[in-house]
Amino acid sequence: MTLGIGLLGCGTVGGAFVELLDGQDNLELRQVAVRSTTKPRSAGIGSELLTTDAAAVVSRPDVDIVVEVIGGIEPARSLISAALRAGKPVVTANKELIANCGSELLAEAEEAGVDLLFEAAVAGAIPIVRALRASLSGEHVQRITGIVNGTTNYILTKMTEEGAEYAEALSEAQRLGYAERDPTADVEGFDAGAKVAIMASIAFAANVVAGDVYHEGISNITATDIDFARRLGYQIKLLAIAEQFSDDDGWSVGVRVHPAMVPESHPLASVRDSFNAVFVEGVASGELMFYGRGAGGAPTASAVLGDVLEAAAALERGGHRPITVGRRVPITPIDDLPSAFYVNLEVTDAPGVLAQVAGALGRHAVSIRTMEQHDLHTAARSSNNETARLVFITHASPERNLRATLAAFEELDVVKVVHSVVRVIGS
Repeated sequence: MTLGIGLLGCGTVGGAFVELLDGQDNLELRQVAVRSTTKPRSAGIGSELLTTDAAAVVSRPDVDIVVEVIGGIEPARSLISAALRAGKPVVTANKELIANCGSELLAEAEEAGVDLLFEAAVAGAIPIVRALRASLSGEHVQRITGIVNGTTNYILTKMTEEGAEYAEALSEAQRLGYAERDPTADVEGFDAGAKVAIMASIAFAANVVAGDVYHEGISNITATDIDFARRLGYQIKLLAIAEQFSDDDGWSVGVRVHPAMVPESHPLASVRDSFNAVFVEGVASGELMFYGRGAGGAPTASAVLGDVLEAAAALERGGHRPITVGRRVPITPIDDLPSAFYVNLEVTDAPGVLAQVAGALGRHAVSIRTMEQHDLHTAARSSNNETARLVFITHASPERNLRATLAAFEELDVVKVVHSVVRVIGS
């Protein structure tokens, strides 16, 4: 039995998918929807397969499975919905769409009795979606911590290993094609935010959307922060974190993306360059790590093909994987989430300064775990001979406590500048 594939979009991922599809005897590419039929295409995509009418591809009687790699919300949402209503399974790599409209589309798929599969929407070739949906479906997942954006990981690797400043590392990433001309979605954490919303929805059986995710990017990370992190035994990574919290009133979910100092002993600290990794913590399973290529045409297309084969197998046996659409749950605000923090201050170099700083911390229930003081020659940060640098890591406390402490520092004449604040995990 040969099944027909309708492909919506033929960019980097779509072109790589067509090449992989060529080796599948039971799958045949029927038509490809593109913006322009005159643009040169990969080998194996003849002009007779191309059309600018995406809706016609979806409605073709000989298209059994629809693959969407257009990206964005519309027209992808309407096209996928039309395919599902027509009883056709859909495979998509569209993280933005799934992170914002996934629950509605999954409900449509369940009503139609067909699959909606999106392994390629999170971390490229890494099979984290399938692992959460199937292998870990009986596990009580407590926390997911991931490096899920290759651009930012490449930039931070350059800063760590070569001492580059952020702007220099970003320029290199753009030159090599790791970063877009407008890198905002990557470097400010929005790309990772969409991915962690999807993972949280699956792992916690909840309806978590991209707008629930707290975002903080890497553009304020300096080579000095990287250097201090190394001295203290840490690596700085952009992390996507999803976790469950429960109390007598029920349970909630915290979802956030931000830079964090990761202990060098932690598996995520060794993830370099454009690679991705997802660290899952479960009650029974313990700690699990998924690692690999998180982006790129071929790795992402590999995940798309895996989903297509799963959808094809379901069609042949006349069924699909049952879908449970999670309900909306309370989202724990960032101010309530506990964390340890690295804080880098420039202060007056005089007796009693440490007592004032410690007093501000104590009044807001933030305690110091480790602290270092550096004179001006070591810190090399100011021309004022009467200032010094204090660098400390706190014990974990709610974020609101740290924010209150920083506000108190602004009222202290002895605190000249708060240079950096970075969250610390795994303390």
